[in-house]
Amino acid sequence: MSRRIVVKVGSNVLTRPDGMPNATNMSALVDQISALRALGHEIVLVSSGAVACGRGAVSPRHQLDSVAARQLYSSVGQIRLINLYSNLFAGYGIVIGQVLTQKENFSSRTAYLNQRACMLTMLDNGVIPVVNENDTVSLTELMFTDNDELSGMIASMVDADTLVILSNVDGIYTGSPDDPASRLIRRVESGRDLSEYVASTKSGFGRGGMGSKCGTAGKVASEGITVIIARGDRKDVLLDVIEHPDRAPHTLFEPTAAPLSTVKRWIAHSTSFAKGTITVDARAAEILRSDRAVSLLPVGVTAVEGEWEEGDIIAVDGPDGERIAIGRAATDSREASASAGRHGCRPLVHYDYLYLE
Repeated sequence: MSRRIVVKVGSNVLTRPDGMPNATNMSALVDQISALRALGHEIVLVSSGAVACGRGAVSPRHQLDSVAARQLYSSVGQIRLINLYSNLFAGYGIVIGQVLTQKENFSSRTAYLNQRACMLTMLDNGVIPVVNENDTVSLTELMFTDNDELSGMIASMVDADTLVILSNVDGIYTGSPDDPASRLIRRVESGRDLSEYVASTKSGFGRGGMGSKCGTAGKVASEGITVIIARGDRKDVLLDVIEHPDRAPHTLFEPTAAPLSTVKRWIAHSTSFAKGTITVDARAAEILRSDRAVSLLPVGVTAVEGEWEEGDIIAVDGPDGERIAIGRAATDSREASASAGRHGCRPLVHYDYLYLE
């Protein structure tokens, strides 16, 4: 059965220790993506490596801060990276298209849908989107946590069936992957907490670590998308985890049985874009957390913070300050404040636009 697959490959797979592109791994990746395409699958490639490639090509004339260094390295490295991909895919007669994005492109529903339409048009016309963060203009506070986060947002955006995160380890282990006593966790049930097994250590050239990958995987799986974490430099790993999963070690996160709507998927990844916060009392928090399909009503609201317009993203907290939900506001902040605690007023967030954390 053909699938729409988002493949995320990290800097440690794409670059050598000296920062130069790892042509062997890149070529193997392209070979496997081409083979999957021949089997009828649609592929979106989320590729790190631009900053690392640039670091291996240019030496700054003086000390740079982290933002300036990332801008310099990515501006040089992205050209090298995309040219390598273009030449490698051309050997299979496949055309690729570059998609450079920023986190703020996901904050507006209009911008989000425009970006989604662009990538779907590329897929409809046989073009493989190659996605990366636009590090030349991204500032620290507006950046994705890493490309693991970006790949999860892209998977949701294009309604992917599967997200494959290629790392430098085979998956999630019960301990350190270097410890012989550790075992690979091959399957993760929806909603399972893996925090006791996951270290926050970052790796090599990339910004992410296994904690980031695990967090992204759990969130995306909760939206109804299968997620696989595997070692990117293992021979034929991408082909195997898709077509012959028993052949390659990996960790698979099972998707929830009730997939989210496309708009709720967008909202699920919009926590950092919240323009304000609504605090509710204990009874309202209990109702929202129940299995009932309920909207956020003003009657249970105890506080309104921030300023927003109708359609903006807002957060919903319980009386203890714990985040309950994120949603798309059905009113502006002025109406929300005026109706707080009152009966008979229209919902502040409709259920169809409310994502429970």
